[in-house]
Amino acid sequence: MSLNRSEKEAVISEVTGLAAKAQTLVMAEYRGITVAAMDKLRVNARSNGVSLSVLKNTLARRAVAGSGFEVAVDQMTGPLIYGFSEDAVAAAKVVAEFAKTNDKLVIRGGVYAGKALDANGVKQLASIPSKEVLLAQLCGLLMSPISRTAVVLGALAAKKGEGAAEPAAEAAAA
Repeated sequence: MSLNRSEKEAVISEVTGLAAKAQTLVMAEYRGITVAAMDKLRVNARSNGVSLSVLKNTLARRAVAGSGFEVAVDQMTGPLIYGFSEDAVAAAKVVAEFAKTNDKLVIRGGVYAGKALDANGVKQLASIPSKEVLLAQLCGLLMSPISRTAVVLGALAAKKGEGAAEPAAEAAAA
């Protein structure tokens, strides 16, 4: 069933809005995937803040025209699912994780920071830890010298306390 002109314009404006907010676009070929598997992918994507859409490639090309995602126009061929995310790695993570368990989903490419990525680039982007994990690692690195200093000072205080307890015990005995 084809879309009429007003429906096409609505799809283009919706995707243009997604592209304006997104940092990352991931494209994957979904030929041969069952409906149940696709539903599972969509649920996982929604929970991670990724917008997945199956679009006509001509509409997708028009929607990303003039945006940072325009560099991927030449990759937009065949039956593709488009994943947009505001988080830099979320779309790549969702699609790459699903592709590990379902060999019918083939990552075609993507765009990050205005640069086109091939399938390996998307997989590398997916291997980057999430923002929350990176912040936790940074906090751990910042706290490490402080906690080591506290442990050393605590050990010194305990050692001094042991030495001070012996003369006090001798004085009490005398």
